[in-house]
Parts: sequence; C-alpha cells; structure tokens
Amino acid sequence: MKQSKRTFGTVLMTLSIIFFYLPILYMIIFSFNEGKSLTSFTGFSLRWYQHMLESQDMMEALYTTFMVAIIATAISTVVGTIAAIGLSKSKKIVRELMDQVNNLPMMNPEIVTAIGFMLLFITFQVEKGLTTMLLAHIAFCIPYVMLSVMPKIKSLDPNLADAAMDLGCTPWQALIKVIVPQIMPGIVSGALIAFTMSIDDFIISYFVTGRGVKNLSIIVYTMSKRINPSINAISTVMIVIITILLIVINVLPTFLAKQAEKPGNGKRNLIIALACTILLVFGIQSLKPSVGNGNRPFEGQTLHIYNVGEYTGENIISNFEELTGAEVIMEIFDSNEAMYIKVANGESYDILVPSDYMIQRLIEENLLQPLDYELLDCMDLLVPEVLNLSYDPNNVYSVPYFWGTVGICYDTTIVSEEDLEKEGYNIFLDEKYRGQIYLYDSERDSFMMALKALGYSMNTTDEQELQEAYEWLVQCVQTMKPEIVTDEIIDNMAQGRKALGITYSGDAAYIMSENENMGFYLPESGTNFWVDAMVIPANANNPELAHEFMNYVSSYEGALDNSSYVGYTSPNIEVREELGGPGGDYEGINAYLPRTNYEKDEVFFYDENTRKVMSNLWAKVKISASNAK
Repeated sequence: MKQSKRTFGTVLMTLSIIFFYLPILYMIIFSFNEGKSLTSFTGFSLRWYQHMLESQDMMEALYTTFMVAIIATAISTVVGTIAAIGLSKSKKIVRELMDQVNNLPMMNPEIVTAIGFMLLFITFQVEKGLTTMLLAHIAFCIPYVMLSVMPKIKSLDPNLADAAMDLGCTPWQALIKVIVPQIMPGIVSGALIAFTMSIDDFIISYFVTGRGVKNLSIIVYTMSKRINPSINAISTVMIVIITILLIVINVLPTFLAKQAEKPGNGKRNLIIALACTILLVFGIQSLKPSVGNGNRPFEGQTLHIYNVGEYTGENIISNFEELTGAEVIMEIFDSNEAMYIKVANGESYDILVPSDYMIQRLIEENLLQPLDYELLDCMDLLVPEVLNLSYDPNNVYSVPYFWGTVGICYDTTIVSEEDLEKEGYNIFLDEKYRGQIYLYDSERDSFMMALKALGYSMNTTDEQELQEAYEWLVQCVQTMKPEIVTDEIIDNMAQGRKALGITYSGDAAYIMSENENMGFYLPESGTNFWVDAMVIPANANNPELAHEFMNYVSSYEGALDNSSYVGYTSPNIEVREELGGPGGDYEGINAYLPRTNYEKDEVFFYDENTRKVMSNLWAKVKISASNAK
C-alpha cells in the first residue's frame, strides 16, 4: 500500500512538473521558428533573436526590468530586515498591529494597490516614470522581505544581542556579526522573493509608469496584441538569465563557505563576491542601448507619443531620432477608451493615434489643437479617400495613419463565395458552419455586423433597431457556438482553425499572406470604413516636433516601413500602390486594398448614449454565449 502511494505521488509530481514546464519548452522551441506563426514550426532560424537585439524598445525594457529589480531588491531587503528586527523588540500590541499592516498589501488585489499608487503620484504631482516605478516596486517588496525574516528572528534567543554586548560588542557589531548571520537564510529568501515579485510584476508597473518607461512585462503585453515571435525570443533570454542567477545564488555560497575554511581565503572570497557583483552590474548596464549624438534640427528635444501596441514600423522611431536628433518616448494604450481617460485627465502627449470616432469625441471636447499647415508638407502625398471625412472635415485636426475596412475572413476550401454573396453577414447564422466561426470581442464590430445584416445603418440611434441587432447576435451565439476572441484570431485564422471570422482588413492581409487558402469578403450590405489618424492634444508641449513626425510617418520612407511591418493599408499613395501592386508584399491580396467610395460603407460616428447601450447589450450577448456552451 505504501509503495503504491509513493508511486502515485511520484507520477502526480512528474505530471505536475511536465504540465508546468511544457509551455516554457514550447515557447523556447518557437523562439527559433523561421516563420512568424506562434503555433506552426516552419524551420530553424535565429531571426527573432536578431530582431530582439535590434529592437531598442525590447533592449531598454530588459535593462529597465533588471535595473529596477536589483535596486528594489537591495533596498527592500535592507529596509525589511531592519524593520523586522525593530518590530521584534517592540511591544506585543505594536507587533500584532504591524503584522496586520504588513499582510494587507500582500492580500490586497494588485489592481487596487496599483490604482492607489497611481492616485498617490497624481495627487502629489509626481511625474510618472522610472522613479515612480522604482518606488512602487520597493514598497510592495518590503512586506515579502519582512514576512521571510520575521520567523527567523522569532526563533532566536531573545537574549542573544545582550549576551554579545556583554562580551564587548557594540550594538552595531551585535547586529552585523551576531543577529544578521543567524537570520541570513530568511534574508536571502526574502531577497529572492522580492526579486521575483519585481521581475514578474505587470499591473502595478503598468499604472505607475510614464514617459515611455517600460519593463519586460509591459512590453510583452503590448507585443502580444499582434503576432510578434520576438516575444518568445526575449522570454527565452529572460529564462536563461534567471536560471544562471539561480545557479550562482545556490552554488556561490557553498563555494565561498568551503573556501572560507581554508586559512587566508576570507579576503579572496570577498574579492570574488565583489567581482561577481561588478560583473552583474556591468552586464545589466550593457543591455541599455546607446544613443547617438550630432547636430540636428531638434537636438535635445523630446517627443511624447501615445499609440496602440505593435502599431509602428520597426525602424520608424530610431530613424526619426537619427534624422532629427530628438528623443522619442512612446507609450502604449490598448483601447481608444483607455487613451481617452488619460488625455481627458490632463496627461500631456505630443501625438496621439486614435480611431476616427474617438477623434470626433476629442474634437467636440476641445482636447485637440488645430494643425499648422505651414509646418505640414505631407497632405498631398495621401490618398484622397482618407481625407475630408465626417469625423474631421477638411482635416483640420488629423493626419491619417492607417485605414481599412472590417470584413469576413474565410477558408476558401470550406466556405463558398456563392454562400457569401447570397447571405452576407447572415452566413454567421448558417448552421452549415456551426462551430466554425469566430466573433470579434468588440461591441462596435459585432453590432456593425448585426445591423448591416438587418439592413440598418451601423450608426443608428434607434433603440428598436439596436434591440433587433442584439437578438440577431444572441441567435448567433446560441445556435452557432462561435468562439469570441480578440487578436488571437489572426494566428488562428492563418492556421485555418476555423472557417469564418470577422477581421480588420490589415489583419486579413497578413492572414492571406500566410495561408493561400484564406480569402477576404466585404458584404454588399456595407461595412465599417475606418481611419486611425495622428492628432496633437491641446496641451502638447512640442507641437512643432509633432508636425515633423507627422511629415516623416507620411513620407514614402516612413509609410513604407510602417505599412510593410504592421500590415495595414498605408495612406501614402505611392506606398499603397507599391505594396498592393505587382511585385509588392501584398500583390493579389484584396484585403490590403480596401473598398472605397461604396455608398453603404460608413465611418463610425460617436454617440455616447448609443455606445453605452451597445456595451450593455454586448455584455448580455457574451453571457448568452457562456450559457450556451
């Protein structure tokens, strides 16, 4: 019986280890994938490691991550240890009270702590950036150090320090030579936990950072919004670094202890430890990318950009900095609504890249400044279809960045074009394709599909029409068993995992370039014709440099880098024709060349009341989808 229990325990432990480490092994293998897919291995290559090393954002994030973690660990370990020792000599009521105070940050949800830190820094007008991130990390690491050190202190003889001083030690010597060595295992454990918590943290870092300062967790989060296999490469590098550190931490003390037993080796051990520390510091410092110098028109100036993650060409920022001498700090938002909250609360940026309907809202609330056309020389380079649209007549406030449509991506080996032409969006109710569809987790896109399928305008404010669209969506999720997803639809459709999905044209262009069996169809009932554009906030600090950036991004060089890397349609006439024409990256891919001047295609119009109604109804649709499974 005992043997069976041991065998069962061993098997269970082995399965647990496999379950935990298999995803890590999977990620490491795909970091050497030649293709861009995150799920289909097409051959061995180091291209994503090269891309990682060439990416200034990723190398800066790696440097920031370790620098903050090391400093936060060192300070929190010292402060936490001293605080724990001090509390051990305090009155019982004080110790119990401080124990509860110390436990509160660890039991508190991270999002609550993050918002608390953010409000604290805003209240005291502390500019968010590296300093605020470091302070926050120190603050949330201290309780973990204290929690590790306190049990060791409690296990000590309470008279140990007094005995040491009776034998001639000063209080400081008693602390350093007697108390600290006895509690060293707790200190080391606390330091390791603090280091791990700092390396791992995302939520608190995301809310307290600013000025473009990003650690690794933030940049991986933004990179995951679109397919970027460099995530695998930088994560693998992170695992290797952490593994080496763990080996050193576990092996070095044993080695030093053995060496210390030999006469005259004490000083040599100290020198070895100091040399290892110096090498570690210089190794972390070497991760920080160097910045060039020179006399250029905007030398020493800074441009603050707020853009969507993975929505910028890989050389745009570095080339613009080289050209102008300015420093570009780019922060990332994951939705137009998240961007609006920051801008409405007075945070200062020089350029925003919102969508059309949000630009309309920003204009109506006087949060944007008009463009200075004496500083712009790019408007004549842009396709006329993206200019003078309803959200910004005469382009008084905006310069187009990307544009496109929303349509149906489909597997041509499963879905016939005849069905698409006959049914349009109603193909998502055709039970022939039950279990074979994706819906996009967005109330705007989903209600657009439903309203167009019913023959209504996607900008309707009629509550009866919205109700009918809601019922259409409920029927879809209850009978068709769709999978409701966001950006993971890109790789999934590229791998042909389902037959139908609502996608943006730029994503469909990538999918079709990866899988020749995929097609893109725009129903005759119409769709959303969208534009994302660059605008300058009313409180921008450097509007002249912002205009220069707009000129560069809209130029042939900038637009080609942007569009070829991201995959969305460029507003630059020459670039659009080159990439979509003969020999171009997207030759023969209709998704890259959006349908224009079609009377039933509409630009999304922002209406606050309608947005709230759609948001509430979409939440109910997702509940229906969960109940239907």
